[in-house]
Amino acid sequence: MNAFATVPVYVHEPLSPELRERLWALPTANIGDAMERLGVMDPAIHPVWNGARCVGTAHTVWTRAGDNMYIHEALTTVQPGDVFVVSGQADETRALIGELIGGKAKIRGAVGFVIDGAVRDAPGLEEYQMPVFARSVTAAGPYKNGPGVVGSTVAVGGVPVNPGDIIVGDADGVVVIPRVNVDRVVAAAEAKRDAEQATRDGIDAELGAQGASTKVDAPG
Repeated sequence: MNAFATVPVYVHEPLSPELRERLWALPTANIGDAMERLGVMDPAIHPVWNGARCVGTAHTVWTRAGDNMYIHEALTTVQPGDVFVVSGQADETRALIGELIGGKAKIRGAVGFVIDGAVRDAPGLEEYQMPVFARSVTAAGPYKNGPGVVGSTVAVGGVPVNPGDIIVGDADGVVVIPRVNVDRVVAAAEAKRDAEQATRDGIDAELGAQGASTKVDAPG
């Protein structure tokens, strides 16, 4: 261990139940649109099991490629409602987490992982219902030597992430909302969602009318 590898102690405010519920109802696409397409991670970072979704506060980790020693360290300071956001140098040769870390994180109240790198044990992570977003899945395990940092600003999927920023992940990918902007972004995203729903309702009505007409005009 050296000074570079020190784990700082920090605390951030959890999301209120009301704000978490509003975020849960928003697709990442609407959130990205509300931020002028900023804050959207590299699309290579995707859910490793179908249906994975998460909303939470960022618990950040920087680690060298293929090494998960400081993800284990981060388990000691994670807060309920946190999403682990791990800068793993986009390395895909070694899995940084698997089902065991995922299960331990769930016990401590974590609600997801976003890994700029690889993971393994996708079926086990799904069984634990631990949402995980990563670049790839590999059977190769990690090193455990360090160095690393917990609780610093990191770059993950091309987006800067500060501890406590808001992380939302779904089938379309992962977005990061700076904590100071969350109220404004949520309101703007809700407006976009509602406008899109009105357009969709019109499309559905038109398609329904076309379907009814086709049935009436069908021969025989």
